[in-house]
Amino acid sequence: MKKVKGRMDESILVCVYYGPNGERLIRRGHKMASMLNCPLYILTVDPLPYDEFDAEKSGYIERWRELGEECDVEEFILMDNEKRPTVKTIAEVAHKYNVTQIVIGQTAQNRWEEITKGSFVNVLLREITFVDIHIVSLDRTIKSEEEIEYEAGVRSYLLKEGDSYKLCFSCHKNISYEGIFYKEIGTDFNNGLFKFVSNGKTYQVHVADDKVTESIEVPSNMKYEHKAHDLI
Repeated sequence: MKKVKGRMDESILVCVYYGPNGERLIRRGHKMASMLNCPLYILTVDPLPYDEFDAEKSGYIERWRELGEECDVEEFILMDNEKRPTVKTIAEVAHKYNVTQIVIGQTAQNRWEEITKGSFVNVLLREITFVDIHIVSLDRTIKSEEEIEYEAGVRSYLLKEGDSYKLCFSCHKNISYEGIFYKEIGTDFNNGLFKFVSNGKTYQVHVADDKVTESIEVPSNMKYEHKAHDLI
């Protein structure tokens, strides 16, 4: 049973969508909630049912759930199989949880891109007149804890070569892992991070000059490894 926050007159909702910036938004919301000592909720919306999510989407959901527990959120809300307009869904959740402040990201890379045009916010304000909306400007790059900057992620694969793995960007016959590669900014080579999901958990390994620099001890996430070309 969760601890009741001190100020129940305030309540914060963070809206996240797939991409490396979701974690930043959640941490921003957590900082605000800590300052106000009020409840924090996380919401993501998807038109597909959860059992049709691919490995990338499932990985983000898993990470956000873990981060939600770490930040002591009241509830992580996944509105899957949602056919209504996004603004209607946000408004419904805001009413249900008595939300007074909403945090959303300004980025052209995801479904919230309407925000940059202003119309999304205007419609949302008409739906929930009592709410304050915080639009967080987000970079198209992400930073690790060591402040290394990475480009936007691209779908990629790991090909088994002897005792190690090679990064590639097309689906070959003997692919072992499918995931997202984040390339370090400022390098001419494929140096960076490869993130993937295996058995519902998210993992990442470092890549240097197309080669994975560490061992991988978890099962392959390719359902049909011997027929990987069918997944293209």
